[in-house]
Amino acid sequence: MAFQHFGVAFQPFGAAFQSFEVAFQSFGMVSHRSPPSAITACHGASWFPKAQRRGSPQAAAVASWARIFLNFTSHTWFWNVIQNEFKSGNTDLDGCIRLLEKMQITFDEDHLKHIFKKTIDKHSGDIISMDDFRAIYRALVHRPEFEELFKAYSIDGNILPDGQLLKFLAKEQFQTEADETTALEIIMKYEPIDEVRKRRQMSFEGFIRYMNSDECSIFKSQHRSVYQDMTQPLCDYFISSSHNTYLIADQLMGPSHLWGYTSALLKGCRCLEIDCWDGHNNEPIVYHGHTLTSKIPFRSVIHVIDKYAFMSSSYPLVLSLENHCSPKQQEVMASCLKTILGDKLLSSPLGGETDMTQLPSPEALKFKVLIKNKKVGTLEQSMLRMEEDSVGEAEEVSDSDAQSDDDNSEDMSPVRPKSPSKRKSDRRSSPPPQKKPKVRKTKIALALSDLVVYTKSQKFVGFEHSLQHQKCWENNSIGESQARRLAKVSAPQFIAHTTRFITRIYPKGSRMKSSNYNPQEFWNIGCQMVALNFQTPGTYMELQDGKFLDNGGCGYVLKPAFLRDLNTTFTPRNVGAYSKPMSLSIRLISGHQLPPSAMSKTNKADPMVQIEIYGVPEDQARKKSSVVKSNALCPKWNETFSFNIQVPELAMIRFCVEDEVSLVNKEFLGQYTLPVMSLNTGYRNIPLISKDGTRLEPASLFAHVWYY
Repeated sequence: MAFQHFGVAFQPFGAAFQSFEVAFQSFGMVSHRSPPSAITACHGASWFPKAQRRGSPQAAAVASWARIFLNFTSHTWFWNVIQNEFKSGNTDLDGCIRLLEKMQITFDEDHLKHIFKKTIDKHSGDIISMDDFRAIYRALVHRPEFEELFKAYSIDGNILPDGQLLKFLAKEQFQTEADETTALEIIMKYEPIDEVRKRRQMSFEGFIRYMNSDECSIFKSQHRSVYQDMTQPLCDYFISSSHNTYLIADQLMGPSHLWGYTSALLKGCRCLEIDCWDGHNNEPIVYHGHTLTSKIPFRSVIHVIDKYAFMSSSYPLVLSLENHCSPKQQEVMASCLKTILGDKLLSSPLGGETDMTQLPSPEALKFKVLIKNKKVGTLEQSMLRMEEDSVGEAEEVSDSDAQSDDDNSEDMSPVRPKSPSKRKSDRRSSPPPQKKPKVRKTKIALALSDLVVYTKSQKFVGFEHSLQHQKCWENNSIGESQARRLAKVSAPQFIAHTTRFITRIYPKGSRMKSSNYNPQEFWNIGCQMVALNFQTPGTYMELQDGKFLDNGGCGYVLKPAFLRDLNTTFTPRNVGAYSKPMSLSIRLISGHQLPPSAMSKTNKADPMVQIEIYGVPEDQARKKSSVVKSNALCPKWNETFSFNIQVPELAMIRFCVEDEVSLVNKEFLGQYTLPVMSLNTGYRNIPLISKDGTRLEPASLFAHVWYY
């Protein structure tokens, strides 16, 4: 019965097919005995007799019957895919979901349920026919904006030959390097209908799949793999860095968890922080000291790091130790690092070189784990001790309390305003003599100290002091508040410093809820390790994720040349000759299956899009679209936004979709952030990402991007 029903649907197509064959016979192109392949091959062929080519009545007739044939093959493909689900003649919502999954169509369940309900409301019951399913499929998949583009390049509105696809790639997608092979590869990859694919053509179904693919993403496909020069010194790269990596919530009472390390490593993070304290039974523990955060064994942390260290990136991983352990437990730490990490652990300079003038490259340090910690003596002394047994030996290193790289006191104490009388007395009296900073001495186990090679933690005293005394393998950690002040008053010196030495920035201690600062202001001055709280979602973490999408997500991004040049005069507030202005135009066309509002009982939202530029102060910009009422399924904007960007090499662009709940209240729906230099031109889909960093498939925006 079901098969008969299915066959009835094909009767008009069968008749059309016979008429099509007769038409070709009448033109003397296909004999009555010609195989179907001959009919398939003839459409669009260049061997038509001259009298029968484009413009002649015969050619018009052939083109007309060719359209019928294409419709036939398209219908055949569609029904062949779905027929098994309709053996009983109808199907329900679960069957509808199974079919869409079988056809590899991603969908939002809220939107599907809404369309399904609208379909069954037309007739009683909760089941649908094949025709109903086709209507649902079209509502989810066939987008008018895609159809308009397709028909602009299609010869007959039904098919896109490889030559026309090539024109589309060159003219609309600005893929000037594309050739016939490129077009054919796209057809072979995305065209689902065999008969069309064999003829080196693309149907609308194939075009939809291509336009929704990563090849048409706004993010350049070339930037999805490592493409930058990885042979420069380590200090020439921005390095993806995490602060308090062990925390998965706030830094006062939140839990410490191994997942903090796993998730950071899977994101491609290349600098992890480990706060180490003495634990019971001579086993060091990791937690946020002097707080109610929970504790995890140091040994377990290293096991997790060993497992995931190079799963997402093969480039060097830095373990930044905040070491509060006694020498005895420091030796346990050293033993753990050596025995668990084995050959991954870098414990001596490459080639035994101790008198270096520049750091090795990420390429030279592939698959190596580097320890960042205080160090006793020089690299040469460490090498000399390698043959000796230094178990039980420790030496003191002295630090200034004011300069401790894990001391956040500068940010903890609120500044109280002085009374007018107090200010007057201050003016009259001479300033009190400056206190000599107290010297704090810390014991470092030689076994741990000797594991520090290229990333020695060195107290930051001042730019001039570093220039005169600091070695290339000594790194500084500077709190965000101090770094912000230095960037404001000494930007040229700060940038000169970061061209020579790895500089790590960390959040101020008063951020009890583990909030983040804006990393862009420190990338602007070349700071390599701008450490953020990975566990805290928000705009600044989205900037971090977007920044390190670049260069294959390997966790290392080559700094612009003007932030690597030892003689640079660039500053963020005075870009001068380093400006390479970019005029960027973005036409926001539409949205597709956006997440419905939390306030909606169905699939509705009132979406609006914010486009933001982050970069040097002159480039900061924010523009908003209009609000589309009650449409999260397929909102249309067709609005153009223009930006003038002076330093595109440092600029980031963020697309944020919000639901306008009221004039003052907006609900986040999704976002996507990427470097401006990674923007693809042409018609592009913009995937959306949730607050916690997961892809919101199939939610996306559709835009046309152009710049010069």
